[in-house]
Amino acid sequence: MHRLLTAVRNQRRPFASALENLSARVTRWAGGSSAFAIALLIVVVWALTGPLFHFSDTWQLVINTGTTIVTFLMVFLIQRSQNKDAVALHLKLNELVAAIEGASNRLINVEDLSENEVRLLHRHYTRLAQLSRENGALTESHSIEQAVTRHASKQARHRAPSDVSTRAS
Repeated sequence: MHRLLTAVRNQRRPFASALENLSARVTRWAGGSSAFAIALLIVVVWALTGPLFHFSDTWQLVINTGTTIVTFLMVFLIQRSQNKDAVALHLKLNELVAAIEGASNRLINVEDLSENEVRLLHRHYTRLAQLSRENGALTESHSIEQAVTRHASKQARHRAPSDVSTRAS
């Protein structure tokens, strides 16, 4: 895995790599207290200069243009950061699903499924949760097939002692 990551890093194009580094730095900085303090200071200075410029249209245009430009750029920066975080999170979850014995491998890369397929899996796990609630244990099984089988066998076991006691009386 380390060799694969090193090979990918070595294949980066200079412009793309520089842009990635810049956006990572800006993302870290923009999420910090100093960025908020600077933005607050800009708004306060702008508000204080209002009387100086007689609250003119140009004075209002300055803040509107500035905030529009910053917002426009931040939307793309935030989306890029969220995309990277989402992919990393999915990879971590895939690793856990693949590593845990008994976990259903059908959930690996579930984010790549269509909405209808995700809804179908949601119904699948909703049914599993329902069976678990009926059994009183939330960790009994990991698939609908096993849950149905275990549910039926538990129900049979619970009925068996009462059937025996009624037969004995």
